[in-house]
This record gives sequence, structure tokens and C-alpha cells, in this order.
Amino acid sequence: MPNRYLYRHSLLKWIIFAVTLSLFCQSARADYAVQVGVYIKRSYADEFVNTLQNVGFPVEMQSSTRADGTVRIRIIVGPYPQRKSAVEALARLKAAGHDGFIRKYSGESAAARQPEMPQPIAVIPSPSAEKVPPPAVKNGAVATPPPGQPSAQSSGAGEPAVALGAAPSASEDIFSLDEAGGGESSSHFTGFFQSELAYAESSPEHLSKFRNTLELAAQGRFTANMAWKVSGRAAYDAVFDLTDYYPTAVRDDQQLETSLRETYMDISAGDWDFRLGRQHIIWGEMVGLFFADVVSAKDLREFVLPDFDLLRIPQWAVRSEYFKGDFHGEVVWIPYPSYDNIGVPGSEFYPYPAPPPSGYATSFAGEVKPAGALSDSGYGLRLSYLLAGWDVSGFFYSSMDSSPAFFRTVVSAPTPTFVYTPTHDRIGQYGMTVSKDLTTLVVKAEAVYTQDRWFEVTRLSDADGVMRQDLLDYILGIEYPLPRQSRLNLQFFQRWFSDHDPAMIPDSLESGASVYATTHLSDAVEAELLWIVGMNRGDWMARPKLEWTLSSNWRWVAGADFFNGASDGLFGRYANKDRLYTEVRFTF
Repeated sequence: MPNRYLYRHSLLKWIIFAVTLSLFCQSARADYAVQVGVYIKRSYADEFVNTLQNVGFPVEMQSSTRADGTVRIRIIVGPYPQRKSAVEALARLKAAGHDGFIRKYSGESAAARQPEMPQPIAVIPSPSAEKVPPPAVKNGAVATPPPGQPSAQSSGAGEPAVALGAAPSASEDIFSLDEAGGGESSSHFTGFFQSELAYAESSPEHLSKFRNTLELAAQGRFTANMAWKVSGRAAYDAVFDLTDYYPTAVRDDQQLETSLRETYMDISAGDWDFRLGRQHIIWGEMVGLFFADVVSAKDLREFVLPDFDLLRIPQWAVRSEYFKGDFHGEVVWIPYPSYDNIGVPGSEFYPYPAPPPSGYATSFAGEVKPAGALSDSGYGLRLSYLLAGWDVSGFFYSSMDSSPAFFRTVVSAPTPTFVYTPTHDRIGQYGMTVSKDLTTLVVKAEAVYTQDRWFEVTRLSDADGVMRQDLLDYILGIEYPLPRQSRLNLQFFQRWFSDHDPAMIPDSLESGASVYATTHLSDAVEAELLWIVGMNRGDWMARPKLEWTLSSNWRWVAGADFFNGASDGLFGRYANKDRLYTEVRFTF
């Protein structure tokens, strides 16, 4: 044990040294751009370029011919003389519903072109600017809208962009403080209303959700270097007034709720940016799964099925970012952490532990969350660098585990009972992310090494039914653009326990894979399928979906969620939770 803590202390010293060295190193001037799409058909590329130019982004197209004679048209936003400006442009693109990634600009220098280029979009769009609908997050997938209509997590119209990762919250706009003009105060409002209806096919069949969500946000700036945002959400689930299927505790937990969403102050000072308040901090994203996104808390009362903008819970945080050439450093401190919302026993997707042996009953105590002392705060460091087209980042994060472990006690009277208490304890996480554009596809990888997380054991002699484990999670992904407005994403992931205990339910090495495919059936209708399988037990989740783009502000979705496999699998434990659903969202 002393060696482990010596190792952590040494590694932390090296991280601090790397940050200090980076801050004092002067990088040569380099030009940066944001790649937001790769297209096969020129007409689709032209329409997407027009969409971006109408809202003020500097855009250009770069064509390349493959060995088979087909042409790929790359859409570039920029160039920018500093990485900081490219990062800010990417944030604004995501807020407008377009994903992408930063790369070195190949072409005429940004310094030479900048006077001739249209100015980047201002902090507050002018009233005459074309309104671009915010993204409707699709569990990490980048959607492809019909020609001329940017939509959910899209990289443009028509052919899919070669880009991985989820867009931020539907109401999450990022300010470009350095590019804000003047010092006058200004503000604007955004938001969405979404109605969701789900019908569970489990026995007995029942209406499982009729949830109506309203989110409103106001944001603006005080000066060129100070901006603000306030947002909130209210939700009402009418299913509890239409049926008595669920226990009273579930009704109290889910029927009516309000929450403060992103509410913060932004301050810019030269190469430094600061954000103070309740905010999303997203360090990684893969399709349909969470790996390097270690800072975010999540609402898991519906497993990972909701759109990511509904699933993520903001953190109260102090966040500082530093930009210098190809380098981007980020430090976060979370004095009052948010934790995963797992709901209460009796809800549809409550994460029950393994059932006890025959003759024992099961009971659940209330969740024990940290008291909010300074010692419970989270803190982390993330360093990113753009090297030869590879966007590489490494991070460290120490926090109370946002996901609880179920500690067990055994009560013998009046009936032998296993009493489970969801509890949070401190963990440390080291990770990295890598992405690279290879013209015909994009590759992306994430890895996280977690120390001291509690896992359940089935051994009756164990006093509390859990034990600490160190583990490594990693995922590899590739994404292809295909003809006929189609795209394909493939991922392979594994979890390895360095000191596996045979009494644990997971094997020492757990493997899985996912397939995400999407295509347009017409200009307004998109079909998609997400399929994720756990290879050790053969359990899987399948999510077919159809989405209609009714207008720039309206979307209608119909789909299904299917689970299958053994009860000890990640997806198999919900094998009786298949459901059909539909949702309508209006964005304003």
C-alpha cells in the first residue's frame, strides 16, 4: 500500500511539473482550424457552407481525390492564428448543433487571410442573423440533417461528417469573450420544450413515462471580457396521475421536479479564461457510452437512454483554462459536487445489486451522500496538445465517486435480511483521449485508470459485501462517412481489473462492442440504430429510431429500446424493460 501512494505522489509531481513547463514555454505561431464535416456530394457541402457563413463563421472547402477517383470535400471553419480562438469557435459550433474537432490548418496562413475573412460569430447573435436550432443530443452520436437544415449534433446537411463525439446541452451556448465587441451589456434567451411518452412491454404492460420538460436559459455579457448565463429546468411526469403502477416513493422522486442548470460567470484575461458557477465539464465522449467523461454527474433513472443533454447534471465548479500555441491546459475545482441520480427502489431502472441467497430478504437504506465538507471536493487537471494532426489529452481527477457502491449489512431478526446502503467514497482517475482525421475516416480512443473504487462481492463472509479495486477502462472507435447520406461508427471496449477477486460478479477482463449506423430515408426522415453488446455474457441493448425534422424548430422521434441477456450482465439485468417511445421537441 505505501508503494501505491508513493506512486500517486510522484505522478502528481510530474503532472504539476509538466503544467509549469508548458506555461513558460513559448510556442511558434501556428494556424488552427475546426473540421466540421467531410462530404461526398458537392451540393450538400455548398448548403452547409452557406448555413455556417450566414451566422458569421469563416468557412472554406478543401477537396481531395482518393485512389479510386472519388472526391472528399472537407469543410473547415477558420483559420485562426491561435488555438484558443479555434477552441472557442468549436464551442460555438457545438452550441449551434455542429460537432467537429481542432486540427492544424493546411493552406494560406491565418495571419495573412484574417483581414479578408468574415469575422467569427459574435458573443450575442444579431437579431437579423439566421437562427440555428440547438442540438438534440443523440447519446453521443453525431446526427445528419437533411440538406439545408442543421439539426441534432449535426456536422452539416446531407453527407455525414467524419467526426466523433456528442454535442453539449441543447441550451448550452459558449461565449467567445476575446471576440466580443465593445463593452455594452446585452442578453438573449434560448430554451426548449420536450414531451416524451414511453410504453413498457414488461409483464404487466404499462405506461412508463409521460414526461414534459421545459428548460429556459438567459445569457449575455457585461463587457468584452465578462459574460454570464442563467438556466433552469422544470419537469412534470403525468404517468403518476394516469396510473398507480409505481410505488409512492417513485412518484415522490420523479413526478415533479425543478433544477438549476448551467449558471455561471465567464471571465477572460489574456491567455487565461475562467468560468465560475454551475457548469458542464466534458472531457471525453464516445457514441452511447461514458469513458473519459469522468467529471460529469448523470441522471441514471432511465439508465443511459435519455438524450445526453437531459442526462448530464452540471457541477458547481471553478474552472480555469490556459492557451498557448498547440497547448491547452485546464484546471477544475468542484467544492460542492453533484452525484449520479439513481432514483429509488421500485423505479424502472434502479441498479439493484445481486439477489441474496435463498432464505434472505432484501432491504434498502437511504443513500448516504458526502456532507459537503471541503475534504469532499473534487479537483482535476487536463492537458491537451495538437501534434502532427493528433489531438491528444491527458488528465487526472480526484473526487468522491459520483456513482454509489452498495454496502451490505446482514440483519438476522425478525427475518434474515440483506440491507444495502448506497454510499460514495473517494476515487482517483488518470486518463487520456486521442483523435485523428485520416481523411476517409476518423479514429478516436479513450482510456481511464481508476483507483480505489468499491465493487460488490457475493462472499457471505465479507462484512460489508464490497471491496476496493483498481481498474482500467478503454475504448477504440472508428467512424466512416458513406454514400447516400449514411455513416457507420464501430467501437470496441474493455474493462480490466488489476487485482480481480473471484467473488466479484464481473470477470477479470470484460469486453464489449457497439455499432451505430444512420441513413436518410428522405430529406426529412432519418433512421438510426445503436447496438451495444457485452461479449462475456452475450447481453445486449438495441435502440432503433426514426426521426422526422418537421421544421427548423420541431422534431419528432419514434423508437424502441430492447434489452436481452443474463441478469448479471450490464444490459441483461434490464431484460424485462423493453419499451416503445415517442418524443416531440420544440426549440426556441
